[in-house]
Amino acid sequence: MAVNGFLQKGTGGSFLLIGGAEDKEGECLILREFVRLAGGERASIVVITTATRLPGEVGEAYRRVFLRLGADNVLPVHLDSREKAGDPRHAAILQRATGIFFTGGDQLRIARILGRTLFEHALEAASRAGVVIGGTSAGAAAMGEIMIADGRGGRSPGKNTVKMAPGLGLISGVVIDQHFAQRGRIGRLLAAVAHNPHVLGIGIDEDTAIVVSPAGRFAVLGSGTVTVVDGRTIEHTNASDLQPQPMLALTGVTLHVLPQGYGYDFKSQKPYSPGSSFGEGTF
Repeated sequence: MAVNGFLQKGTGGSFLLIGGAEDKEGECLILREFVRLAGGERASIVVITTATRLPGEVGEAYRRVFLRLGADNVLPVHLDSREKAGDPRHAAILQRATGIFFTGGDQLRIARILGRTLFEHALEAASRAGVVIGGTSAGAAAMGEIMIADGRGGRSPGKNTVKMAPGLGLISGVVIDQHFAQRGRIGRLLAAVAHNPHVLGIGIDEDTAIVVSPAGRFAVLGSGTVTVVDGRTIEHTNASDLQPQPMLALTGVTLHVLPQGYGYDFKSQKPYSPGSSFGEGTF
């Protein structure tokens, strides 16, 4: 689904992308919504633990919480090599899923192991068929066509504050950062957009998520906020200059901060407010 430069390869499925450290013991608002989107009591969820170095522990933790929230079946799957990601038996597992969830860890492991494999093609097919795909922390960052692979937070943005790498590309036209406010990552997201002004920067706080619909908009869910950085309005940046100035100059960039109830429409390229009928209440 192409929407003014933003594209979901899956025309039928939603995405639920979490900034990490989501509630797993209390109300579990975000994970409960994932189970609902996956079919509720009929949900059959595959948990992909490729990003983590503790697959048994992490996979079991999500298996327990999804079952407690009402899912019918939850299967953790750990793919730690491209050979496994190319095995048709693993790809076939996704054909029975109504929800696919990526855990946190290292987003480079997801891209390097799953990228351009039979398993990635199966992911795209599942999304086109209407399967909801979720991810937390690294699992959210890897969904974009490009992703932030590394970069320091908590400091003034420099030209070389951030390192980029290809993601899975299930959603293109965006770059997603996570643990956003908690780790002071506004500088590296600004740098990412300065170097790639054609993409929309989306920074998601902990215990916060965006639910991206096939209609081309996302809604914010959770206890924090989502920061949207729009580079289309940039007037000037020194991001590509060869001069020795190490700090980033950036003027005219548009920034939105959106808590629960707010959202963003890719068609109008504007945020919208709570309680508004869609297309009304935009800013």
